[in-house]
Amino acid sequence: MKHDKIDGILFARMIQEGAKNLTKHVKTVDSLNVFPVPDGDTGTNMNLSFTSGVNEMNKVSAQDISQVAKALSRGLLMGARGNSGVILSQLFRGFGKAIEEEDAIDSKLFAKALRHGVETAYKAVMKPVEGTILTVSKDAAEKADKAARQTDDITEVMAQVLEEAKASLQRTPDLLPVLKQVGVVDSGGQGLVYVYEGFLAVLKGESLPEHHEDDVEDREAINENKEEHVRDEVAEMMQSGVLSVEDIEFGYCTEFMVRLSPERAPLFNEQQFRQQLTQFGDSLLVISDDELVKVHIHAEELYKVMELAQRFGDLTNIKIENMREQFIAIKDKEGSSKQGQATTVENEETEQKEYGLITVAMGQGIEDIFTSLGADVVIQGGQTMNPSTEDFVNAAKQMNAQKIMILPNNSNIILAAEQAGELIDVPVVVIPTKNVPQGMASLLSYNPTLSLEENREAMNQAKDHVKAGQVTYAVRDTEIDGVHISKDDFMGLYNGKIVATDKDRDETLRKLIAQLCDEESEILTLIYGEDVTEEEAETLAEDIEQAYEEIEVEIHKGDQPLYPFILAVE
Repeated sequence: MKHDKIDGILFARMIQEGAKNLTKHVKTVDSLNVFPVPDGDTGTNMNLSFTSGVNEMNKVSAQDISQVAKALSRGLLMGARGNSGVILSQLFRGFGKAIEEEDAIDSKLFAKALRHGVETAYKAVMKPVEGTILTVSKDAAEKADKAARQTDDITEVMAQVLEEAKASLQRTPDLLPVLKQVGVVDSGGQGLVYVYEGFLAVLKGESLPEHHEDDVEDREAINENKEEHVRDEVAEMMQSGVLSVEDIEFGYCTEFMVRLSPERAPLFNEQQFRQQLTQFGDSLLVISDDELVKVHIHAEELYKVMELAQRFGDLTNIKIENMREQFIAIKDKEGSSKQGQATTVENEETEQKEYGLITVAMGQGIEDIFTSLGADVVIQGGQTMNPSTEDFVNAAKQMNAQKIMILPNNSNIILAAEQAGELIDVPVVVIPTKNVPQGMASLLSYNPTLSLEENREAMNQAKDHVKAGQVTYAVRDTEIDGVHISKDDFMGLYNGKIVATDKDRDETLRKLIAQLCDEESEILTLIYGEDVTEEEAETLAEDIEQAYEEIEVEIHKGDQPLYPFILAVE
């Protein structure tokens, strides 16, 4: 089927079909993880990120492709998870920017938008690596340029784009040796190919399967998250000392969007609007672009909030929840035993603090460790579920802080944290911690009397000083760096590299410690996971102290899944 133009309606169908195809193949993309660890999540991250974009896009009923692309970009931006999700969001952000004045686009503009998306994505990554989704998107965009000079049929252009994307994907192992070692192609690039397959199917008038079991699970999870949103916020109130309905000053959790009218849009100032809203409530979040403003606020006199917002345009997607009713329901469910443990606090405005510290952890024990080290907010996530950009933005809004520092504790979360920093109104510094030990070392070096830059320098130095180790298990047979690994073998990772393997968990730990410790090592911290008992950890600690008499061993219960042991050596 020939197409000379793509308008908003056709583009939305392409995106929807691309998302469906990606969802169908989530497990395939996840399985392409280079390391055979049980946390291959590229497919999951890309799928959740794209689903967020599609959900936002579906709220817009416009024939102009620019409006549809803007909505998609907004949803992707806030929902981006992991490096792959952030790069995907930047690809479509650049795409949307290139066509922001267009009602419909021809083959040349389509090629230009793909190219601009690639340029935007490359700029978002400090050190771009070839042989990844970046390379696949770049090669595909270059092919689009060539094809668009030869034909005005966008279907034919897309066919060549997909063909080149697949060819580029097969070349990724030649550009990234580690892919060749383990015999896989780049997972992010594979995810992008699935999206492009959906694009072409729509342009050709074909259709992909309506749903897949993964799709149903993801949609159910998304709906469940929406239903639990307000309950989570009320639970946070209870944890922070709110004891009764009367203590809730602002009782309505309110979300809505303002569609800026053409005549009022030039008068809208996001910072001033946000400042005006502060007089009506708290837990405020305002995000805007040229045409839409998204607002979240806990308020009491809703008519004042709506009246102010209506000065700039029409209100849409309004959601209002009565948190007092939610509070009563949760209180009844919690029971009298927990009520008796609450501590009375005065209901007074919290004084603004200078610093707010956000970190990421998986496991209640590790969360407790970070809290004890001074973290204000600990986002649940890590190896198996990377937080989204919006998760970091929401964490920031919980704190009344002049400056914010974020410790991602995972290399696949750093980009999302940095992207969130661009959306937060106060200065934000991301300390690029790649694991829990680095996060702990950084927090220990934090000094509230130092400036933001001084803390950045000190915390970066601290994270680089610690040696980090992890023990996990293999989910498939593989060979990497000359080491043969069988499925279900345990593996010891040293700063992300596999340095020890064994069929026995504890023996793997001993081999890993031998790699981590040297004559300068003084302290070994052992954090044991949910599948390790306290007695087992204590026995291992005694064995380590006997083998390394000069090293002090500290053990902590981390409760982390998938990783029986996390080690820090200093």
